[in-house]
Amino acid sequence: MKIFKKYCLPMLLSIALILNFCIFSDAENAAPPVEIKAKSAVLMDAATGKVLMRFNENEKVYPASVTKIMPLLLITEAIDEGKIALSDVVTVTGSAASKGGSQIWLKEGEQMTVDDLLKATAVYSANDACTALGEYLAGSDEAFVKMLNERAAELGMKNTHFENCTGLDDTTENHLTTALDVATMSRELLKHELITNYTTIWMDSLREGQTELVNTNKLVRFYEGTTGLKTGTTSKAGCCVSASAMREGTHLIAVVMGSDNSTDRFETAKAMLNWGFANFSTVTPEIDISLIPDVGVINGVVEKIKPKVPAPGSFLIEKGREGDITQTIDLAVDVAAPVEQGQILGTVTFRLGDELLGEYNITAPDRIEQLTFKIVFMRIISSFAK
Repeated sequence: MKIFKKYCLPMLLSIALILNFCIFSDAENAAPPVEIKAKSAVLMDAATGKVLMRFNENEKVYPASVTKIMPLLLITEAIDEGKIALSDVVTVTGSAASKGGSQIWLKEGEQMTVDDLLKATAVYSANDACTALGEYLAGSDEAFVKMLNERAAELGMKNTHFENCTGLDDTTENHLTTALDVATMSRELLKHELITNYTTIWMDSLREGQTELVNTNKLVRFYEGTTGLKTGTTSKAGCCVSASAMREGTHLIAVVMGSDNSTDRFETAKAMLNWGFANFSTVTPEIDISLIPDVGVINGVVEKIKPKVPAPGSFLIEKGREGDITQTIDLAVDVAAPVEQGQILGTVTFRLGDELLGEYNITAPDRIEQLTFKIVFMRIISSFAK
């Protein structure tokens, strides 16, 4: 026994520590469940922002035209806020007309609606159209780029810096982002339903049919449920895509950055999306109203109040665990008058094991006045009058 304690026990403890380190390291550096043929990648749930798959997600890379997700976000936000309209007519500047790369060959002085410029940017990745939109919104290309960086900061995109609105990188060194940041801005863009009117177009035209547009995102045609979003390709960036798709209420975003070729980026995005749809589902649990009794009102004009039951949101969970969702209701027995409309009376909390899925407030549907001597007196008078 003494020999065991002196020699064997320390050895066993050392082995246990080594095994524990290996297990921990494997968990932290686990390989993605699908083959990633790219420098970096992220699979995110569009509804919650939950990351389902990651690979070098914080590595800074050139984004090429995936950059245009942020300009598209600012334009759609401005439209939804009423700052600009789809019917607005934009006069093209020489600066916008001179942009190289993918373009619709805008000419200085040419006029085109915001609607058509948005279509050209989202579908055909036109650098001249994107610049024209930015100048129209911000006043100049430089001011628009400043807006892009400010919005990125607001979204918490700490590893992103834009030097232009197009993604052209021949003369840039610091026009960089990450797969995680691209997923973040993609998720924000998808909150605006307007954008999918453009990102789901396969073929269209401008200038009364004279300019044909074919979507650079081949998944729009070949992958079921595709909602967008944006491709990008340069020699520095390689082939990139932020691919979004929705099936049975689950909306996923697959970001692939720096693939060697276009086939690899699309096949990787498809593999990530397929894995996501196969392993996760979106559920909307029902609140058990039988567990929510009326709440007593102390010194109120009524004795009880029927709480307003909240409508729970949807949650993304692993398939097969739908029955593991639990709900906890915390509700006041009574509340003192006056009670304000919307006053919180309790909460409903949903959990999946130790994971908090969501918490919702149970509220008062109406205002309840405090019972006063005047009200009591009037009730007595009223009862005698009957």
